[in-house]
Amino acid sequence: MLEEKNPSIAVLLPCYNEEVTIGKVVSDFRVALPDAAIYVYDNNSTDRTAEIATAEGAIVRKEPRQGKGNVIRSMFENIDADVYVMADGDDTYPADAAPDMVAKVLEGYDMVIGDRLSSTYFQENKRPFHNFGNRLVRGSINHLF
Repeated sequence: MLEEKNPSIAVLLPCYNEEVTIGKVVSDFRVALPDAAIYVYDNNSTDRTAEIATAEGAIVRKEPRQGKGNVIRSMFENIDADVYVMADGDDTYPADAAPDMVAKVLEGYDMVIGDRLSSTYFQENKRPFHNFGNRLVRGSINHLF
């Protein structure tokens, strides 16, 4: 259990071409966790993701090695905090759930995992075959275990 009175909280947002949603995501997390440092890790975006995130008050860092695994590795290597909240820059995770999740970590839980699939995720995500791929991977994992 964390003993600090004011634990540091870092919101980690890996991004690749998220200019359409990143402003809202940063703003939503700023409201949900006003004392948190919000980091946007730009993974070689070719749009205005970094510019918009900076304008919304996020700390923007670049990760030149392409791929979400590289971004996540960099985030956890370079950012020191008592509590980490990681979400995507595409506005598929509701920021308003973050305070309750942070509270659980502060109570002593090692990790809390959110759920974006039980809300409107499948209706909002219109990339071809994305929903099919998610179901295929989830079904395969469930079958194996």
